[in-house]
Amino acid sequence: MSNHRYHGGGSYMHPRMYPHHFTYVSSCVKYLIFLLNFLFWLFGGLLMAIGIYAFMDKLKDGNGWVRLETIYDVIFNISLVMIIAGIVIFVVSFAGCLGALRENTCLLKFYSMCLLVFFLMEMAIAIICFVFPQNMNSFLELQFTDKIIHSYRDDSDLQNFIDFAQQEFKCCGLSNAGYQDWSKNEYFNCSSPSVEKCGVPYSCCINATDISSGLVNIMCGYGVQEHSVAAASKRIWTSGCIEIVRVWAERNLYVIAGVALGIALLQLFVIYLAKTLEGQIEMQKSRWS
Repeated sequence: MSNHRYHGGGSYMHPRMYPHHFTYVSSCVKYLIFLLNFLFWLFGGLLMAIGIYAFMDKLKDGNGWVRLETIYDVIFNISLVMIIAGIVIFVVSFAGCLGALRENTCLLKFYSMCLLVFFLMEMAIAIICFVFPQNMNSFLELQFTDKIIHSYRDDSDLQNFIDFAQQEFKCCGLSNAGYQDWSKNEYFNCSSPSVEKCGVPYSCCINATDISSGLVNIMCGYGVQEHSVAAASKRIWTSGCIEIVRVWAERNLYVIAGVALGIALLQLFVIYLAKTLEGQIEMQKSRWS
């Protein structure tokens, strides 16, 4: 049988020959990857810009000095965490954008590898949290309680975050000791010369805001450390935030699992798209060679 196909007029074409404009690279896959990463690139840039602005503002308030002596100083510095997260998102999504647009397999390999690493890290954290919740509780209490409580007044961003968390989850302190955690802070310790001694932040109070005036009573938690749990519970939330958050997560387990699964599937889909485009580019290169 002949290996050639004959066309009208007696001309023929080899079966492996394609029209001049033919390409293995799918425009749909290419520009879908570009669009997704362009949005994340903008988000990463915005996150980085906000973090830099907040960090510079903090430098100004601290007379050009911010404490960064240990890894915990970095973790608890929210503006610095925003900058680092923004840089990572910016660089990875830029690699995805440029790799797709320029059909660069090296950038696409770097991009898909980064996504795979992020995916595996997220899965590891999720498994540890769901399989060993009590161990995770103990670890967080041991590693972060003292450091967060000590740093409450040293960092305005951290202070605002703690106040928000205590008001939102109706808790006080972090560990099982609850509101008594605040005795570890130099301002709220009962031996402190401060007017806040034996107190807790206003965000622990059940009714911190005056209904008639709308003003926040920042002294509502003064002196409560001297009271028993029963007496203190009339004025403030007494349970630690780590346990409260754990209970909240258990109550909303299906919602959290659904969101986590959605994010995981999206990441896998994007990794699949990147590897598909990478394969198409390699096929196109082999056609040219």
